Amino acid sequence: MATQHISSVPPAPALSAAYPMANPGYGKRSAPHQLPRTREDFALLPTRERYVAGFVDHLPEGAAMSVKQLAKQLPLYGQQAISTALTALSVAGHLRRVRCSVTNASDETRWVFRTFWSRTARDNEWWNAYLATENSSPDEAPAPEEPDAEPAPETTGVPQQRTPAQAPDTAPAQPRTAEPGPAYLALARLGRNDHRLALSADDCTALEPLATQWLDRGVSTDYLTHALTAGLPAQVDSPLGLLRRRLTDKMPPRLPNNENPSPGTPAPTRRILMECTDCGRPGQPEALPDGLCRPCRTTHHPDTPPAEAAEAADVRARMTNLRDLLKSV
Repeated sequence: MATQHISSVPPAPALSAAYPMANPGYGKRSAPHQLPRTREDFALLPTRERYVAGFVDHLPEGAAMSVKQLAKQLPLYGQQAISTALTALSVAGHLRRVRCSVTNASDETRWVFRTFWSRTARDNEWWNAYLATENSSPDEAPAPEEPDAEPAPETTGVPQQRTPAQAPDTAPAQPRTAEPGPAYLALARLGRNDHRLALSADDCTALEPLATQWLDRGVSTDYLTHALTAGLPAQVDSPLGLLRRRLTDKMPPRLPNNENPSPGTPAPTRRILMECTDCGRPGQPEALPDGLCRPCRTTHHPDTPPAEAAEAADVRARMTNLRDLLKSV
């Protein structure tokens, strides 16, 4: 009588349609040029790592990849076990965590945390080259995958009847439907920095063309804000009038040959730092082979000196506290 072969790896839970997605720009990112998915994927990994890898591999782009969120979806293992499994997957070449510094056109910088995933195991040289390419490419927020999405059915050509009450182009225009520009935002923030310069939405719209001329001449929003707020009188009776006068009288000169283009035109710049998968310490990819910093790498070898093992534990504790603090902000 033939016996049925039962895999030692428990089946990963089915991916729920309600699995939480990270904020735009965060979460899972799939590396390019992966081999097609097969039943033999991750066959050389231990049971726990196969279980976690199989689940992560089926997550859509932009899915939340925090240890806490994965532990909620994988009830067989707690947060510590999931963290250890992710570290092992990093060493095996399937995963790299990075933090990306994105600077937009208005000189505002934010940190974006991502987890790059590859079903096909990659060595350190491949990851370093790929992240260097990512570092020089323009930043875009990933669009969540929609598996098995079907195109919307085409509607039949039924002419729309116009009633007498309807008239073309009679709807009132909205005052501001587009995203506010850097000049408008800089003006709107003045009242938060100094209550004497509080402006209404109409005031910001009225002054925006003048402020935009400043930015077109190569100055930053910080420079603009400082020029408008320096040396204010004790009492400002008309913020709109005072700012209009300053924007006109202090207009910076235009540089010849347009040496400094408008800060609103260049593409956002960014800088990528890899994170240690175990403790979160940032660094250049070359300094984190296998996605691990030096103290964390020493903990994965039995001949680690006691002093280095203690240093690794201390680094992991401090970086965990720092990451929790950053996430709470």
